[in-house]
Amino acid sequence: MELKFLDSKPSSLSEKAALVARTKSSPFSSFEHSVGVKFSQEFSSCRGISKKASYLSSNGTYMPKRANSSVDKEKTAAENYFYQISGTNGASSSLFSRNVGVLDACDDEYGGVVVDPDRLPANPDDFAPMLQFSLSHWKMKGKKGIWLKLPLERSELVPVAVKEGFEYHHAEPGYVMLTYWIPEGPCLLPTNATHQVGVGGFVINDKNEVLVVQEKFYDPSFADLWKIPTGFILESEEIYTGAVREVKEETGVDTEFVEVIAFRHAHNLAFDKSDLFFVCMLKPLSAQLKVDDLEIQAAKWMPLVEFVAQPLIQEDGLFMKIVDICMARLGKHYCGLLPRQVVSKFDGRSSCLYHNVIDAGNVTCNGN
Repeated sequence: MELKFLDSKPSSLSEKAALVARTKSSPFSSFEHSVGVKFSQEFSSCRGISKKASYLSSNGTYMPKRANSSVDKEKTAAENYFYQISGTNGASSSLFSRNVGVLDACDDEYGGVVVDPDRLPANPDDFAPMLQFSLSHWKMKGKKGIWLKLPLERSELVPVAVKEGFEYHHAEPGYVMLTYWIPEGPCLLPTNATHQVGVGGFVINDKNEVLVVQEKFYDPSFADLWKIPTGFILESEEIYTGAVREVKEETGVDTEFVEVIAFRHAHNLAFDKSDLFFVCMLKPLSAQLKVDDLEIQAAKWMPLVEFVAQPLIQEDGLFMKIVDICMARLGKHYCGLLPRQVVSKFDGRSSCLYHNVIDAGNVTCNGN
């Protein structure tokens, strides 16, 4: 079976046949694209539609007309094509028509394209030819990276995109992001997030007692360990608010952030990601405990000397160093990092800058 794209401009079957004959000597007969669409010597072939497929635009050129919206969103008018399906074993041919256009998308600031996930074709059968057409269009426009976000409810389009050369970038509960790099050479698109961020709350009261927990799920070798409350920060959550939240969730104790006193950077942990762990000193605002039954086995206020004397703490160089830093901070011999809201002129956004705050009248680092 053979499938051929034919322009809708000819008005008779004889004219359509003549156009097929002329295609062999068209300007596209020797023009090949490395992505999405490849032109054969006889017809302009589109991979993924049939064994052989070809098309020419209504104005005699490959590129459709471009229309720019007020938000600089690039749209290309769909082209109407006749498809000629040649039967096998002497079966007769038939003709039908179909619209093929560029996917709705907008340009990014790096010369790439971001496909609009809310305006994907409703009919899954239209996605493959439109994606092929779009890739060839974007290549001829000199575009670089293509970002294709497919919502969970459009997951049937994922294998179609992968077949055309798209690669997985990252996934969230509601979507998967795929990318396509058009230029020759290495891909310059940014990679997926490389780090996870955790926090630990070092909470000590006026009695020199440390707020500690025992987790429900742990390595058997840590069965007797009492540790400070820890956890991961949430998306778009600040480090200091994440530490206060984790302590509240695990122990029921309200706290006030004082400083970031240290952070650890480790690699190849969960899912082979790197890990940033921020140790925060917190001031208790309440004392009553209410344990999180889902994650925590027990919680208590433990004398600092007992906490430090635990064999697993004594044998761990990293945590002993953290304890030393906490002790120095309590003795006002060490200054941690305080968050300050600053606005960058580059993006106009407010963000937290963590830094030491020392002035002539406060050399003992009293913090907040």
